Amino acid sequence: MKFFDDLIRDRMVVISFIYTSCRDLCPINTARLAEVARRLEGRMGEDIFFVSISVDPLNDTPERLKAFADAFYDGPGWTFITGDEQTLRQIGSKLGNNSEVPANHRNEVVLGNALTGDWSRNTPFGEIETLTSAVLDLDPVWREQRRMPDQAYLDPADLAGLQISAEPGQALFKKMCAPCHTVGVGDMVGPDLMGVTERRERDWLAAFIRDPETSRRAGDPVALDMVARFPGVRMPSFALTENDAADLISYLETRTKDIMTARADAIAHDADPAHHHGDHAAQPVAAVDDHAAHDQGHGEDHSHAHGHDAKPHHH
Repeated sequence: MKFFDDLIRDRMVVISFIYTSCRDLCPINTARLAEVARRLEGRMGEDIFFVSISVDPLNDTPERLKAFADAFYDGPGWTFITGDEQTLRQIGSKLGNNSEVPANHRNEVVLGNALTGDWSRNTPFGEIETLTSAVLDLDPVWREQRRMPDQAYLDPADLAGLQISAEPGQALFKKMCAPCHTVGVGDMVGPDLMGVTERRERDWLAAFIRDPETSRRAGDPVALDMVARFPGVRMPSFALTENDAADLISYLETRTKDIMTARADAIAHDADPAHHHGDHAAQPVAAVDDHAAHDQGHGEDHSHAHGHDAKPHHH
């Protein structure tokens, strides 16, 4: 496989560096990129492509890389590559990753349009919407279409009455948790967190949120069960404070109650004969989602790639 010719040429790309034994930033980066990929559905694999390069090819076999990739994403347009150490090191160096120690690799992503020659760096740790827009902005047609006319901009006076009403836990969940978890929409990279405040004691939950690795090392059965259920990724420590953990727990509790109330109201609505007319079928109850280097790499790369096609894998 030739890195530039097969993965970059004539494409808009997002390039990241990972290694499968990483237990902190790599899973977070990859989970957040997976959320971006889901928001780019319809363009992934068509004109936008993601490439994740192993910085530990001696240990990242194709099998390990596939297991890591499958834990986060099962759609098209994302290739995870491993291969000859020297070749991948040269590619990484030309893309700005010069560390020979896997744990010290760059955590930014490289955004590029090989057709226009536009290249930049970005971070997966900001707002998901911001990174998604940055990827779409690689497309000059998209950039032009989304430009607003002068009269569309708000006057500063229009902003005087605006207030930020979201509770702190919601902002934390969106930034730290949403790439891996949902509330009431089912398991994703990690477990669905709906009702978790009822299933777990509050002190245990706060301790696990703040330092999950300590729980795993101590042999906590719940923590080990999650490792078994989600073997491809482990929740990292985010260095959250006690107040942060309390805010997250409060948000999860409130969100669960809101969803349960909405579902109960919908069921009651469907059960009321006054809302059934003729042969019209009752509407289904929907779950509420909480988510709203150019040619420098030319030449033969003795690398192996694991990519996802449009069909989900069955294991």
